Amino acid sequence: MAASPVAFVLGGGGVRGAAEVGMLQALLEAGIRPDLVVGTSIGAVNGALLAAEPTPAVVERLRRAWTSPAAKAVYGDSLGRQLRRLVSTRTHLNSPEPLRRLLEDELGEIRTFEQLAVPLHVVAASIERAAEHWFDSGPLIPAVLASAAVPGVLPAARIGDEHFMDGGLVNSIPLEAAVRSGAQTVYVLQVGRIEEPLSAPERALDTARVAFEVARRHRFARDLTLVPEGVKVHVLPSGGPLDGDEKVRSYRQMSTATRRMERAYAATRDYLGAVELG
Repeated sequence: MAASPVAFVLGGGGVRGAAEVGMLQALLEAGIRPDLVVGTSIGAVNGALLAAEPTPAVVERLRRAWTSPAAKAVYGDSLGRQLRRLVSTRTHLNSPEPLRRLLEDELGEIRTFEQLAVPLHVVAASIERAAEHWFDSGPLIPAVLASAAVPGVLPAARIGDEHFMDGGLVNSIPLEAAVRSGAQTVYVLQVGRIEEPLSAPERALDTARVAFEVARRHRFARDLTLVPEGVKVHVLPSGGPLDGDEKVRSYRQMSTATRRMERAYAATRDYLGAVELG
């Protein structure tokens, strides 16, 4: 990496990951480029495209990918078809093939980490070891699919003799990995959940949601307190939630992608204009 290396850390969050595209637009327009990209879940998907083309041109590619029929197909099966798949597989609602095809189309000839323009590290949750596992070399698309294998929504990904689930289960905003790799400036691209206050649940669904949020947020909060002196961390703003984000099936709402990009772009542009960078 460069003498004063810059890392972009892209967190998980499903369709809310469209906000990361707006953040990237603001960063790249400001002339800020990554020497390292670290991603989990949807952040691994966005991060793979960024690492392949870490220039302003990637923003249009990401916008096109997010608003394409291919993106809608990732979670786009009808409820009936999803239920039939769940009955037949007993583990998941959606096929991973639409996401695989989207990645293959967008990455073109790039099939390994070594072919990327800048280093990429992605994390997934190993089932057999009950631990996080980092991918930074070898086949790229299987690693990204493993990192994005949302439990119950997509099947666990098998690589070799090991099975993997969504990286957000073990590291939803992988700040520590960027710091450990030697980054001196870290830009955290997060989907907005850490900006939203939590309160004691009053209903069963609220209990599940709050428990999940506590589980996913506590590590990032801890990692922030452990950042060494001299390392600058910028947690970029998402522009806030949209109506309906709290609904169970909001993960299917690809129609909100453009609004999330625009709100995150405006919020991040303002943030970058107001803070001392470096």
